[in-house]
Amino acid sequence: MTTEPAYQLAQINIARMLAPLDSPQLADFVAALEPLNAAADRAEGFVWRLADGEYGGNATGSRIYGDDWLLVNMSVWRDPGTLEAYVYSPEHRPVLKRRREWFERPAEAMTALWWVPAGHRPTVAEAEVRLDLLRAKGPTAEAFTLKDRFPAPDA
Repeated sequence: MTTEPAYQLAQINIARMLAPLDSPQLADFVAALEPLNAAADRAEGFVWRLADGEYGGNATGSRIYGDDWLLVNMSVWRDPGTLEAYVYSPEHRPVLKRRREWFERPAEAMTALWWVPAGHRPTVAEAEVRLDLLRAKGPTAEAFTLKDRFPAPDA
């Protein structure tokens, strides 16, 4: 008998746009959103993603740090391995390779991971706290990265 894990992995990824979302410069990125989100929804280990409804099934209307130039991507996964498999998947990798065409090179951490109780759906405010923790303290059990992972609390 397989038991469901008590914890799942939440992730926040933010990026500062180089141009407005409706600009020609970001047109290829915007066109890729629906296929990328569909691929994530089908991916092994995917649980949930933030979708604000303002622009369809993505979160481009969500804001973090009160900054209109920061886009938010937030999701929940079964574990770090399934998130990593999606990030480097054939569907996602081409968009990842082009990110410098659309987004500023970050000067600080823009991605954070943390464990949440199974079934919990994190808020943007929660994610902001986790990103702040990672920026202030580096990777810890409260906020970490795919490179510097921490086990689930019940592991």
